[in-house]
Amino acid sequence: MQYADEKLKEEKVFKDPVHRYIHVRDRVIWDLIATKEFQRLRRIHQLGTTYLVFHGAEHSRFNHSLGVYEIVRRIIDDSFSGRPQWNDSERLVTLCAALLHDLGHGPFSHAFEKVFDLDHEYYTQQILLGDTEVNEVLRRVGEEFPRKVADVIGKTYPDKLVVSLISSQIDADRMDYLQRDAYFTGVSYGHFDMERILRVMRPAEDQAVIKMSGMHAVEDYIMSRYQMYWQVYFHPVSRSAEVILVKILQRAKFLSKEGYTFKQDPVHFRSFFGKSIDLADYIALDEYVLMTYFQLWMGEDDEILADLCDRFINRRLFQYIDFNPAKEYRKLGELETLFRKAGIDPDYYLVVDSSSDLPYDFYRPGEEEERLPIHLLMPDGEFRELSRESDVVDAISGKRRTDHKLYFPEDLLREGRKKKVLRQQILDILKR
Repeated sequence: MQYADEKLKEEKVFKDPVHRYIHVRDRVIWDLIATKEFQRLRRIHQLGTTYLVFHGAEHSRFNHSLGVYEIVRRIIDDSFSGRPQWNDSERLVTLCAALLHDLGHGPFSHAFEKVFDLDHEYYTQQILLGDTEVNEVLRRVGEEFPRKVADVIGKTYPDKLVVSLISSQIDADRMDYLQRDAYFTGVSYGHFDMERILRVMRPAEDQAVIKMSGMHAVEDYIMSRYQMYWQVYFHPVSRSAEVILVKILQRAKFLSKEGYTFKQDPVHFRSFFGKSIDLADYIALDEYVLMTYFQLWMGEDDEILADLCDRFINRRLFQYIDFNPAKEYRKLGELETLFRKAGIDPDYYLVVDSSSDLPYDFYRPGEEEERLPIHLLMPDGEFRELSRESDVVDAISGKRRTDHKLYFPEDLLREGRKKKVLRQQILDILKR
């Protein structure tokens, strides 16, 4: 029997709070889960700094990746198998891509990417194609198999239906993280009838489509996504923690460039502080390593780095106010000047942070990003774009919502003993 077709002697299951059980029958999937690159995902939070707001949000990219795999497995084996529009020879590459789609996430993913100008999808592909245990497993299927999986991740795979299961406006990735994040944060927003969606999902030439009878379940899914973004993912307190995290990394990077001598040599960051990042260094860095450095940097001589690390470790976060950078730029300039006079560096302690989301859209030619719409399969076999049939979705389609906050250390302004009058002046401006 070829390795690609090999089944385990006995099915393996993972007990899961969202899907009840995650089933593994394929030897390839079981071997991929055992690789050190996949096990590393246990040490990467799924929701970054959100655990500092919702204390239950300690789940990992490992949990989520297994969940995405399970949803795709159910779609293929239960809904698509035997239908003429689905090519069953694509089953294994689709399952592998689902399992490995987040492999390249760094510690505290999005903040880390922002500081070091990284792209987790690029590093996912590098891990799939590089000198790794994951690549070794994939090559047992075939020499070109790692490239096929990487192409699915990169959205360049010829079979667009395969890509749509992992990356589209109604994909397994979103269906898992909405439910999983809702479960672990304890909120009710992310719950929707996934069972119904899977039951009415059908394969088409370029994407998975939904039978018209399942439209209301899809409406519920889209509204769940909308609520989760504004109530959980863009929570202002979580963003405050992320602002501090970004500033810690920026400060450490700046100090390294300036030749600062750290008490503990940050060996894990050397390639990140430089211009060339080694893949092995990237894989070796996880959130456990970062938190260790933050603990150490609390004792650094650099007051800014030490203070920021203490704030993050001990949850002394920045306060925030609503802020419109387009209309209040003079106010920001005034505050920056006063911060400097008060001896507080505004580059690290006065931060404008913006969040933006587009809950659903259909493709408009010439726009910066193609968003493949959700299509409904009508009783007569015709495809209809979702917002043309749903008044609920039409009401929010194409509407981008943006929120701006200004973050600052209120405790530092209130408790500082020097230049009290100046600090009070700053607080008065912030309250205006």
